[in-house]
Amino acid sequence: MEIIQTDIVVMGAGPGGYTAAFYAAALGKKVVLIEQEKRLGGVCLNRGCIPSKALLHMAKLIYEAAESGKCGVTFSKPVIHLEQLRAWKDSVLEKLGTGITNLAARRSVQVITGRAAFEGPKILRVETPEGPKQIQFGKAIIATGSRAALPAVFDTKDSRVMTSTEALALQDIPKKLLVVGGGYIGMELGTVYAAFGSEVTVAEALGGILLGADADLVRLVQERASKIFKEIRLNAKVIQLKPLAEGIEVHMTTGGEEKREIYDRVLVSIGRTPNGQDLGLEKTKVQMDPKGFIQVDARQRTAEPDIYAIGDVTGGMMLAHKASKDAKVAVNAILGAMAEEKEPLIPAVVFTDPELAWCGLTEAEAKAKNIPVQIVKFPWSASGRALTLERTDGATKLLIDPKTEKILGVGICGIGAGELINEGLLAVEMGLRAKDLARIVHPHPTLSETLMECAEMFYGHATHAYSRKRV
Repeated sequence: MEIIQTDIVVMGAGPGGYTAAFYAAALGKKVVLIEQEKRLGGVCLNRGCIPSKALLHMAKLIYEAAESGKCGVTFSKPVIHLEQLRAWKDSVLEKLGTGITNLAARRSVQVITGRAAFEGPKILRVETPEGPKQIQFGKAIIATGSRAALPAVFDTKDSRVMTSTEALALQDIPKKLLVVGGGYIGMELGTVYAAFGSEVTVAEALGGILLGADADLVRLVQERASKIFKEIRLNAKVIQLKPLAEGIEVHMTTGGEEKREIYDRVLVSIGRTPNGQDLGLEKTKVQMDPKGFIQVDARQRTAEPDIYAIGDVTGGMMLAHKASKDAKVAVNAILGAMAEEKEPLIPAVVFTDPELAWCGLTEAEAKAKNIPVQIVKFPWSASGRALTLERTDGATKLLIDPKTEKILGVGICGIGAGELINEGLLAVEMGLRAKDLARIVHPHPTLSETLMECAEMFYGHATHAYSRKRV
């Protein structure tokens, strides 16, 4: 058996894993990166963030073309060449995957393809196509990510019942699609399939979609989704999926009654579960919670002093950029750097149409924690740029401390919200006051002006929206 010695070994080459490997290598450490799939990038690149955003871009073009008629420009109905669309999407993934591989080589990170498991607190065994290898390490970082949850009630073994992985493979465009779950993934992929021609029904077991974001901003997303989806059902619980020759029979309770309907495909998007199994953790002191998430401290260290864990496998906000930040926290801890003074601020973005993004304190959190805030909201109907885009279905929202005038939270709903939130993120992270944001000159006409004018509304002198003068 080949024996490899290294300073740091990283298990998993998703956004958290490859960030950790590259960062540690840049700081002079010998690094081995282990990934069981041939293409690096993890779920985010191969079966998540990147392919979904590629398809959402195509959906955006279809919706814009369909709606341009009211402006005097019409297009013929789009024709979707599914094989060509899949090939384009896959080419994007291949380019990015190749780029990560090339960066690993340039940084002298040794990449091993295989399945890794601990044989002890300082040893890993990797099963590779060339045979087993043993990795003897100084420190290890677990970055094995997560997978789509598929409870037994939905696990029919029928290919017409999909998770996000199968949905992004885009095998066909079903005439009738049921999306189980009204969270990020369900709403985004429902948007894609509706644009491509599916009749989409969303069934959410709880009383609202996109829980975690403020209800007033979610309402803007739901209003548009209600126009492009056949139906959004809240408090709707799917009891059983039954494969039939003509489709998937769905038993569902909604509105106090039971429904039986047949769909061509069903997308189950009810959350994700950690990839913490079969890692040999029982041969270490690493601890997991009852849901299978690896427990870590503020510096990403597990109960085993030389083993760290980052990203989805540790729970919390299961987002690619959160995993990347975890990676740098872990590497800094390994190298003995001082801990950061405060927890990093993690923004959230939902790439629906319109997009929804927020950071810092939400209105719901402020109420739950009894934190006094003054809420200011600028409607995009007052934005010249939004009007020229025919997309006034948006709003920019600030949560401001009434005493210090500091911006505590920012929420944006509208096209491009995922890009706009970064200015809000900077404002909250740096402790800016509303007057700081208000005095910064923003280019006109842009959607970024909505942040400036929202801050001006706090003082009662926004140019394009009326608000009472603050006393």
